[in-house]
Amino acid sequence: METKAERLKFTELIVWQKAHQVFLDIANDVDSFPKKKTADIIISQLIRSCSSISANIAEGNARHRGKEYEHYLIIARGSLAETENWLIKCRDLGYMEDTVFEKRMAILTEVLKMLNKMIGQLRKA
Repeated sequence: METKAERLKFTELIVWQKAHQVFLDIANDVDSFPKKKTADIIISQLIRSCSSISANIAEGNARHRGKEYEHYLIIARGSLAETENWLIKCRDLGYMEDTVFEKRMAILTEVLKMLNKMIGQLRKA
C-alpha cells in the first residue's frame, strides 16, 4: 500500500522543500566563512551532508517502495545529524553567528520530525 508521500513528486513534499531551503541557506552562509584551510574542509563536509538530506528524500521518493523509501529516509536522517554536527563546529569556531545557527537548527529539527513521521508511516504500511 502506497503512502501519500509515495504518490507525490518529491518537489511537492514539504519535507523536501524544507531540506532544500536549508541547503540554499547554508550554501549562502558559507560564502562569509574565513578563507582558511579548516573552513574550506568544513564547508566541503557541510555542503555535502546538507545536500544529501534533500537528495536522499528525492531518491527514496522515486523508488516508490516502502522498504527502499524507508532506507533512503534513514540515510537522509543520518545526513541531517551530520549537518547538525558541522553546524555546531561552525558556531563554535565563530564562523556562524548564534542567531543564524539557531535558525538552521530549528529548520533541521522540523525536517527531522517529518522524516521520523514518514519513516514510522512506512514501517506501518
